[in-house]
Amino acid sequence: MADMQRVLFHETVFGPIRSRRLGSSLGVNLSPTDGKVCSFDCLYCEAGYNAQGPGTSGLPRRAEVARQLEERLKSMKADGTPLDVITFSGNGEPTMHPDFAGVIDDTIALRDRYFPDVKISVLSNSTRLRRPDVAEALKRVDNNILKLDSAFDRTVALLDRPVDPRYSVADVIESLMSFDGQAIVQTMITAGEHDGEAVDNSTDEEIDALIEAYRRIKPREVMIYTIDRKTPERSLRHISREKLESIADRITRETGITVQVSG
Repeated sequence: MADMQRVLFHETVFGPIRSRRLGSSLGVNLSPTDGKVCSFDCLYCEAGYNAQGPGTSGLPRRAEVARQLEERLKSMKADGTPLDVITFSGNGEPTMHPDFAGVIDDTIALRDRYFPDVKISVLSNSTRLRRPDVAEALKRVDNNILKLDSAFDRTVALLDRPVDPRYSVADVIESLMSFDGQAIVQTMITAGEHDGEAVDNSTDEEIDALIEAYRRIKPREVMIYTIDRKTPERSLRHISREKLESIADRITRETGITVQVSG
């Protein structure tokens, strides 16, 4: 069953919030504050489906992102508020912002000025890696976290629902390989159904294929996690911590890659 879930973030700079995976995180939302712009339309997206529309606020301008970020960092430093990471996420895909690379440059400069020990993380769905400006910007951040939920096109079509019909897992894996280990691969593990079709990327077949993909990509780390909040497709199930740990152990045993588990 689908739900009329709406965007989560009504600010460009928000938090800090406690992230399951990253610690105390100041969020940066490069999408509209009243709508969603994304190259995926995931069944599990906490910001809701793309059908809600892009809203009317538009994408924040580069200079406005820098102004708001500096204001927040300056205030946090003055107050002694602890911070672990600045995280680009929000109501859509951050790399779709036309000035993404410039925003990253501004963020690095501001981080170095106010919180030099803080990491910069980008959560991306890996759909824009063919753009040289995007790929180079992602190489400049501390935690380049790139999505790969399945090594099968059919599963990605069901679970992540790419907007571009030309999306190809093979192309994405090739792009991920080009980072030469300067990437963290993030995989959402869940199961359920949508419009009468079963979707489950926790099966042995799915994990076999993901392990082969991880071997080729050679990421610095793999993050696997499962749903822990309300999702637009309400049939999706939380995968038990025991099963996630079992999958993680298998990935590490067969690839030597460190796996972080959330859920």
